[in-house]
Amino acid sequence: MTPLRAGILSAVISLVLDQASKLWLLNVLDLDRRGGLRLMPFFDLMPAWNKGISYGWLQTEGAAGQIALMAVKAVAVVLLAIWMTRAQTRLATVALGLIIGGAIGNAIDRLAYGAVFDFALLHIEIAGYTYNWYVFNLADVAIVAGVVALLYDSFLGVPAAKAP
Repeated sequence: MTPLRAGILSAVISLVLDQASKLWLLNVLDLDRRGGLRLMPFFDLMPAWNKGISYGWLQTEGAAGQIALMAVKAVAVVLLAIWMTRAQTRLATVALGLIIGGAIGNAIDRLAYGAVFDFALLHIEIAGYTYNWYVFNLADVAIVAGVVALLYDSFLGVPAAKAP
């Protein structure tokens, strides 16, 4: 399999897993109505609707704000796709595919619901205080994994050949 195909496959797989998990949690488990579900002492399924971008920044209620966020996301996906076609390593190509798939997954939510559906909540209790991480989804996991893989590839990957 060529690196570009691997990148496209990683984008498709991350997109499908993200959307399938969200559809199942919303329509089968009915998580939004249930209000949450504790799975482990450190992990809950907790519905949250994010109208902004990362960590809820740039929250916007209006259509103009949502369109602006979608436009920025569309430009970013196009630029990432161009980068993916030019990437020199399989790891970089797969990493960019993960980022693209995650970005498209969250964009689909924004188009379908007007907000991104987040549901995974990690937390820990220490000395009677509960510390919560941000609520996230599988698209966010794909994006973070892609960024980490890109950083690894950039700093620790195979060095470029020396110029003659």
